[in-house]
This record gives sequence, structure tokens and C-alpha cells, in this order.
Amino acid sequence: MSERSATAADDQARPSADIITRAFPTPQFLVPPAAGIDVSDTSIKWLALESDPHGCRIHSYGDQKLPDGIVVHGIIQNADAFVSALSELKKRLVGIVSVHAALPEEAAYVFSMQVPHGTSREQTLRLIEFEFEGRVPIPPSAAVYDFDAIGENNEDNNQEIGVTVFPRDLCESYASAFTRAGFALLSLEVEASSIGRAVSTGRPDEPVELVVDFGRARSGFAVLKRGVPIFTSTVEIGGDAITRAVEKGLGLSGADIEIFKNEQGLMAPTNGKTTGVEAIIGTASALADEILRHYNYWDTRRNEHGERVTPVGRVVLVGGSSNLYGLADYVAGRVQANVVLGDIWHRMFSFDEYIPPIDSHLSLEYATAAGLALRGL
Repeated sequence: MSERSATAADDQARPSADIITRAFPTPQFLVPPAAGIDVSDTSIKWLALESDPHGCRIHSYGDQKLPDGIVVHGIIQNADAFVSALSELKKRLVGIVSVHAALPEEAAYVFSMQVPHGTSREQTLRLIEFEFEGRVPIPPSAAVYDFDAIGENNEDNNQEIGVTVFPRDLCESYASAFTRAGFALLSLEVEASSIGRAVSTGRPDEPVELVVDFGRARSGFAVLKRGVPIFTSTVEIGGDAITRAVEKGLGLSGADIEIFKNEQGLMAPTNGKTTGVEAIIGTASALADEILRHYNYWDTRRNEHGERVTPVGRVVLVGGSSNLYGLADYVAGRVQANVVLGDIWHRMFSFDEYIPPIDSHLSLEYATAAGLALRGL
């Protein structure tokens, strides 16, 4: 799970496949090319990078649809069908067999905690176990968990860490499926970690970010500190509702729906009739309400000294449904905060040197896959 450490406290908590990033990672020149694979209920997206003197380049990418019922809320319901889908994907990866994959946020337990400065990794994992009773409704023996350090020590000489916990059986189901499909699975991590790696800078002065992954069926929320998730949640608000509203309200279909959403969206003229704006405003408003609720809670949190501990510096929108024209401005007006569309390329290359084959609209769909692919660089 973690980019910098192992994924469990002991051998009993580890998945059967060897997917653990160890404390002493393999030297970079020995690491095989790897693709980032993002699995949702409706599709499998992948993105693979290759090194270049000026940064990196897109080796391959794509989006393979998943039939209904194979993966539901991130849980594999039909293992044989999922393996078959992965096997088909493997043929399209042009010789790449090593992959990094993301696990669904719906099944994750993500939180932050403080540990004394100088605490060893083993001691930190034991301290995390003590937190299970109040934070995680499964025992440590049934979990796979890890942590990432966040920033410098505070005034009490404690180190803040971000902790991610997954049910062990979920991790093993994904590890088994990838192995059966012929992949070498190098790591598993929560989607928010992948997105954070793609859109955050990790600089010491980087503000706390509220990342919203506005997908087709659901939207994921994550609070990131220096790119490390300290909170995640999922709400049943997705862009499919906007697609259906445009189809019904305006009589559009297929590519015309996407053109309308990307080029007019919330800024379409009203002309005194039922318009696309009126057809989609309900979903946009519901999403803005959820963003406002999360934003207000995290922006106003205070510690025992009355100091704000997670003042949110900006809201970052990713996910294919974030392409709705005018959505960032609409949310910014409702939340009264800085709202931006995520830039998933800034750590990979400069547009002065390279123009990727994925346009700006489509790139938002690949935020998770891009962050996973960055693990291999």
C-alpha cells in the first residue's frame, strides 16, 4: 500500500501474493516497466510511462469496459470474469506485465495520528494496532495496513502519519486475480494516494487539499496533507445522472452529450426554456453541497490549543465527470474557496517538451492510473 514501506504489520496480515514494497526497495535500474491500473465498477483504466531525457512519455493507455456485476462497490463479485477482463487487458499492454493497482476507497479506513519522534517502523505499526478498536471495525489480524509520514515534527516533537487500512480478504482477492491473469502485481494502494501522487507537489508549503473524484456513479472525497490522505469517503453522486438529465431534457445522445457537457455545461444559455443548465443543476448542486460540508468540517477543525489543524487551501476536482463546463466556478461560488481542475501531468513532463496523446478533458479520468504509473519512476 505505502510507497515507502510494507503493507502489513506481520506475515499473517500480508496478502498471499508478494506485493509488498519493502523498506529497502529494488534499485530503480532493476525495476521493470510497470503500468498503473485503476479498477472501477464499470471499467479498467490503465496508463504506462516510459523514461525520457526530458522527463517521461506515455507508453500506452486505455479504458476497458467491465460488464455490470463483475465488480460492485469495488468488491470483486465474479472472480473468473474479472480475471478474464484482466487477461484481455494484458494483451493491450504491449509486453508490460508488472503493474501497480488501486483499491476502492469504499473499503478503506483512512486516518491520521501522532507518533513520538524517532519511533521505529515496527513500533509505529504496533501503535497503529492500538488505534483499531476506536477507528477500524476489524481486528488487526484480518487487516492489511500501512502508514506514510506527513511533514516535519510538531512542537511536541511528534510526527504525524497518515494510516490506511484494508480488509485482508479484499487485498488477497485482487492479488489473486492479477496473478491469475499473468501480471506481476508490485503494489496495492488506496485510490486517494494515487491521485495525491499525481496532483500534489508534496512541497513543505503545500496547502491541505480537498480532492473530489467526480466519477460516473459515485464521487470520492479525500483530504490530503502533502499528498498523503488523512481522510476518505464516498457519496452516491455521479456524472451518470447528468448524462441522463441531458439525454432526457435535451434529446441528445452519444457524443453530442459529451460535447454539450464539455463545451456548454452549466454555462449554456437559458433562452427562457428548459435547458441543459436546468437539467443538470440538481446534480451539480448536490455535489457542491457535499463539497461544502466536507470543506467546512476540515477547514474549521481545531486542536486542543484552539489552532486550526487542517485549513483547506484549495479544492481539486478530478474524475471524468469534472469535465462539466463551468463546474469549478460553480463550486467555487458555492463553497467560497479556490477550486481547480487537477493537473495530472505536472510531475511527468513540461508541455514545452512534450504534448501527451490524452487531451485535458480526458486526462481527468486518468488521475488514479497516472498516480499509480508514477510509482515506477
